[in-house]
Amino acid sequence: MRFQRTIESQLLAWKNKPQRKPLLLHGARQVGKTALMKWFGQTHFADLAYFNFDEQPALAQLFEQSKSPVQLIGQLALLHGRAIGPQTLLVFDEIQACLPALGSLKYFEENMPQQPLVAAGSLLGVSLAKDHTFPVGKTEFLNLYPLSFDEFLQQAQPLLHQYLQQLQRIERLPEVFFNPLKAAFKTYLLCGGLPAVATAYLQNNDLAEVDRLLADLVRAYEFDFAKHPVSSDVAKIRYVWDSLPAQLARENKKFVYQLVKTGARAREYEDALLWLQKAGLVYRIHQSETPKLPLSAYDQLQAFKLYAFDVGVLRSLSKLEASTLTEGNRFFTEFKGAFLENYILQSLLPQFENGPRYWTSGNLAEVDFLVQHQNRILPIEVKAEDNVKGKSLQVYQQKFQPDVRIRFSMRNLQLHDGLLNIPHFLADHTTRLLGMLG
Repeated sequence: MRFQRTIESQLLAWKNKPQRKPLLLHGARQVGKTALMKWFGQTHFADLAYFNFDEQPALAQLFEQSKSPVQLIGQLALLHGRAIGPQTLLVFDEIQACLPALGSLKYFEENMPQQPLVAAGSLLGVSLAKDHTFPVGKTEFLNLYPLSFDEFLQQAQPLLHQYLQQLQRIERLPEVFFNPLKAAFKTYLLCGGLPAVATAYLQNNDLAEVDRLLADLVRAYEFDFAKHPVSSDVAKIRYVWDSLPAQLARENKKFVYQLVKTGARAREYEDALLWLQKAGLVYRIHQSETPKLPLSAYDQLQAFKLYAFDVGVLRSLSKLEASTLTEGNRFFTEFKGAFLENYILQSLLPQFENGPRYWTSGNLAEVDFLVQHQNRILPIEVKAEDNVKGKSLQVYQQKFQPDVRIRFSMRNLQLHDGLLNIPHFLADHTTRLLGMLG
């Protein structure tokens, strides 16, 4: 079973560029980077030359002894067993385990631009943050996120996926499609977006196995904490990580250091927070002082919300068993809708280049997210049920008069008086639906 990834079109665009730089693929562990790179090489190139620096640590010696792409390619070709040329995709996996190989990308870009080269690593973001010899301007970047619901649906329910691709205007979805989509989405929330977990569920339909796999993967992420170069920060990383469910269970989801550890202070835990961000395990969303362009210019750096990179991982951290699938809408409302809010953020991040923020008006109102789209700021509210009463969007509307407001809920697709209601399972189509507004 292979999930078709939305990012594949961007990989093809990179391949076809006349002036192409080595490509760095970002993403947390287990989001599918290795499988994607191998598929790309096997289906779009005459050959694939794959090298993993974690599995083959002796490879590092080649890059320590030479920076010449010609010499390196010759040596790698001997290990590969055949020639490596412009029709071969050269893949450097787990490149963070060999920083000289990371540095070599500069020389491949300058001296062998005709050689297609993709590199990735499970802790690449951490390595980039600490490596001051990184070849700035010599590489291109792509982010691979966990499976979206749309990617999951294409494999799980291809006819429903096909139906969503054919939507051309904003109107109510017939119940014959709406209800199965809602059920499929609930299943996705239980599995999350890690391909190994989603594959196991679709092949075996075993929720107990889903729980076991997620628990194993969470432990694997926690083992990575020990790779932090400052040993005193390892425990702090664990404290922040363990506090995620408690942070998101609050009505006001602003990050509170006292939930990490009694007496915790911001300056003591900033490095731990940053490590989790660079490892791709959490998303930090800043409060916006005022919804003006560009959004990034008005960040309140001391006020932020912290989300898990994947809803399945968040569920495992929260010790919420998959059996909630049989308990009506409980899963949608558990932890005050934290799982849905976390998923909506996951869905928004790949769609909006200038990442989401959030906005508050003292204790009066909180808008879950703000996004910048075509030089306008759009407020977003996430509701866990079809009860959509709430004053936050009204307060925002009165204060800033946006031409479009977005609400994610369990209600059907509808546009009324500038309020676009989007069912949760259509979140991956947000920018497409906005394009239908004209």
